[in-house]
Amino acid sequence: MNNKRSKTVSFHTLGCKVNHYETEGIWQKFKKQGYERVDFDREADIYVINTCTVTNTGDKKSRQVIRRAIRKNPEAVVCVTGCYAQISPGEIMEIPGVDVIVGTQEREKMIPYIEEHQKTREPINGVSNIMKNRVFEEMDVPVFSDRTRASLKIQEGCNNFCTFCIIPWSRGLLRSREPENVLKQAQQLVEAGYNEIVLTGIHTAGYGEDFKDYDFADLLSDLETKVEGLKRIRISSIEASQITEKVMQVIDRSTKIVRHLHVPLQAGSDRVLKSMRRKYTTAYYKQQVDRLKQALPGLAVTSDVIVGFPGETDAEFEETYRFIQEIGFSELHVFPFSKRTGTPAAKMADQVDEEVKSERVDQLITLSDQQAKNYASKYEQTVVEVIPEEIKHQTDEGDQQLLVGYSDNYLKVQFTGSADLIGEIVRVKITKSGYPINEGVLVKVLAEPSLSIR
Repeated sequence: MNNKRSKTVSFHTLGCKVNHYETEGIWQKFKKQGYERVDFDREADIYVINTCTVTNTGDKKSRQVIRRAIRKNPEAVVCVTGCYAQISPGEIMEIPGVDVIVGTQEREKMIPYIEEHQKTREPINGVSNIMKNRVFEEMDVPVFSDRTRASLKIQEGCNNFCTFCIIPWSRGLLRSREPENVLKQAQQLVEAGYNEIVLTGIHTAGYGEDFKDYDFADLLSDLETKVEGLKRIRISSIEASQITEKVMQVIDRSTKIVRHLHVPLQAGSDRVLKSMRRKYTTAYYKQQVDRLKQALPGLAVTSDVIVGFPGETDAEFEETYRFIQEIGFSELHVFPFSKRTGTPAAKMADQVDEEVKSERVDQLITLSDQQAKNYASKYEQTVVEVIPEEIKHQTDEGDQQLLVGYSDNYLKVQFTGSADLIGEIVRVKITKSGYPINEGVLVKVLAEPSLSIR
């Protein structure tokens, strides 16, 4: 390798917020070693592909990206990491041109493995048994390369073993990050200029279940009171079963937890929920959401729903449809059930016909769009607080741009303003509500940054 220029590394991330966070963590390690980061479509010395395995399609997409990197520069070191690497290292090793594999742990060994491979030219499989791991792997991300909202990973793994899900096998059992490390990194992110932090993990609100006397509610409380200058706390996802009385009280008192919570539903039929091995009934779910809406007036509740789970009858789908109508979400992510090899649900009898699944998905997407528009319409002619994240395009008004960002209650809003507002909290009046985007006008920039969200 030519030592006169910087060594270059390129990343491609598939899948969830946790993967995106971890790619940034891996990049920090390369940066410390003097590497330059280049775009994935450019020629690089090293390609790191952070893979997803949540569905069989995730595996397929991961393989396509791996092959793309190999074609781009056959001389480069191709390193594959993430969930697909953890579950199927043998399958990945069979792709000619893959040099190093690291799973969802021990990422500190990645650069040494790459350097070893550069000397020996021998492929290295560094994947070890994730189920034996009981310790959270620290990966600091003091700044993000492409985001105005900062993610903060607080836990890893999941103990739930839902029948449709492979993730406990790719991520291992639940492990929480030490509170002092979470708070330290939160403070770093605020000092780097982030106004909002998104708490993320594989089973985010399961945080602390492996600790003796410190839980998710304690962490939320400490983030609120001990991190100087933090304006907004967003919880990426919380299960109905994790909304304890203590968590409710913290949310109730908070001035920083935003009015948006993602509470996965998966199905609105109790029989289907039981077959999925979910830990709640529809009645319990509704009770929890009702209490959250009391604690956070105007709360936007988003959710995930799987349709066409094995054995789901027309009547059970109707139950789900009616239950979603009853709750009134602000947006839904709708997925047709996908057989994930290695999960109990993939082997269940009564698999639902693809055409039926497709019809049910369409019905729920139509319902979701309707609910999203209904929710947004409540905020027409209302002032909300928005963090602009990107410039949509230049306007004809001098230095003014069309900016796009999210309000605290997760409405996507576009409005005209100057580029230096990106990442700042600004007040915007919604002049025309809609979905997926609302139109607004800038009211004023918050002069007092510590002003509470609500």
